[in-house]
Amino acid sequence: MDFLDFKIKKIKAREVLDSRGSPTIGVDLITKSCCAKSIVPSGASTGIHEALELRDNDKKRYFGKGVLKAVSNVNNIIAKKLIGLDCRKQREIDNILIELDGTENKSKLGANAILGVSMAVCKAGSICSNKQFYEYIQKLSNSKKFLLPIPQMNVINSGKHVGVENDIQEHMIMPIKFKTFSDALRAGVETYHALKNILKQKYGVRAILLGDEGGFAPPINNVEQRLELLIKAIEESSYSGKIKLALDCAASEFFDDNVGNSKFPIIPKNLKVFDKNEKYTILNKKYNKDELVDYYQNLIKKYPIISIEDGMAQDNWQGWTLLNKEIGNKIQLVGDDLLVMNIGRIKRALEHKACNALLLKVNQVGTVTEAIDASNISFKNKWNVVVSHRSGETEDSFIADLAVGLGATQCKFGAPARSERTAKYNRLLRIEEELGKKAKFAKF
Repeated sequence: MDFLDFKIKKIKAREVLDSRGSPTIGVDLITKSCCAKSIVPSGASTGIHEALELRDNDKKRYFGKGVLKAVSNVNNIIAKKLIGLDCRKQREIDNILIELDGTENKSKLGANAILGVSMAVCKAGSICSNKQFYEYIQKLSNSKKFLLPIPQMNVINSGKHVGVENDIQEHMIMPIKFKTFSDALRAGVETYHALKNILKQKYGVRAILLGDEGGFAPPINNVEQRLELLIKAIEESSYSGKIKLALDCAASEFFDDNVGNSKFPIIPKNLKVFDKNEKYTILNKKYNKDELVDYYQNLIKKYPIISIEDGMAQDNWQGWTLLNKEIGNKIQLVGDDLLVMNIGRIKRALEHKACNALLLKVNQVGTVTEAIDASNISFKNKWNVVVSHRSGETEDSFIADLAVGLGATQCKFGAPARSERTAKYNRLLRIEEELGKKAKFAKF
């Protein structure tokens, strides 16, 4: 190909809809030889340290959730800067985007504007290089292997995903004892449908209404009762021992402290700052960090839970360190709001031994390059990496290729329902087929 084939000719952003029917950004990037498209996801349960998703706050449009400002930033600022550049220069272009914004949290242009362009650049680079997208990601990240990730399927939703306060947010199944991704996916799907039948028979049709991520939202105000239902569904599907359980607690959402989480945009130097008045409330019962650790310990003794995400609040560093000390050698402890893909926070977590796995959400940091860097530092320190969706997802299957190309051990795409979720699973099935004998299913 001629160099001109790789040069960016046009970038066009527009306002489109995510899986919740809320506005988000879609970006088209055109070169002489290809057209690449991206759509940016959006979260509901978001950490205070995430890169900023720019919204219009115009109450006359989409209840203030419009993204025309971010769209304008792409079309009138970013595009002008990138026209004529080589779309294969991912790191160079991402650095230009970061410098063009100039803020710590990408609040000037908006992380949604920046990410939409970064994703489109990455896809264009893949197309123009005549490589499968996961292959291109592997090259960018210097990954040594392709892995088909173990799915974490959110089959019972609560917390912010269904409008419930002070509750464990996600109850997940993890099919781990399988030789192939397709077999693991099938087992998860069968268990999901078994759960549906159990819930319908026990609680009626209202119990099988779906939350934001495709999981059921039954009227059950008891965490253990939900876990018992998952065990029953696994048993009825004949996958006992092969499918394990995982929780996304989203503890920042049920954390209350008079000191105040939100008052610490910077990591506090004094890790004991949260000791005095810290309180966690789960379904009207209050816990301090020590009591919360005991609560989790009792759960993992009673149920086959192998992973807990966001078990402590996003700035409760002492709580995280305690949690990892007590149960980090038994199960996976995933940092989401704690880390938000921020290299500084990841390094801090490594220093204080706060967790042992990274949740990778590209829109938390805003560029593909930064996501790759966060993944690489995690792998280097023998952490697991879980590539994750957001509750407001799109039909874009970008993260499926990202997971395989990075060699991530797990993926978190929601329940096997709703097309914005199944698009990712279907993409992984296709990748597994393309790789043939090279396709390796991750181990836990």
